[in-house]
Amino acid sequence: MDSIIQGSKSAISTMQELKAMNIHLFIDDFGRGYSSLSYLKLFPIDTLKIDQSFTRNLHLDAKTAALLDTIIGKAHNLELNIIAEGVETKELLEFLKRKQCDQTQGYYFNRPLPVEEIEKIYMPMKSLK
Repeated sequence: MDSIIQGSKSAISTMQELKAMNIHLFIDDFGRGYSSLSYLKLFPIDTLKIDQSFTRNLHLDAKTAALLDTIIGKAHNLELNIIAEGVETKELLEFLKRKQCDQTQGYYFNRPLPVEEIEKIYMPMKSLK
């Protein structure tokens, strides 16, 4: 672990420079591969984006639900914004709301769309401003 931390010192320095320029930093896909909660306090980040591997089968696995609850709680204790990926059902959305997840994304809201379709949806909203 010490070698990982040593290799991270230059990355942390760069991140701190970016933060000084008011650039918001995210950790994306947290939970995929090797993800340590210690990184949350080590890196100067603003937002933690939780990988869909934690949310995909949440309704089938009480341990995953408990782990997700812990991650959200720890991240909030560090004053991080939380985004959960892979929201595909109303039940999952409600669970994440109860756990005070800040933002969600996934097919529950919409499937990926071509630019033309997005423009049809959002351009009328722009004209209302």
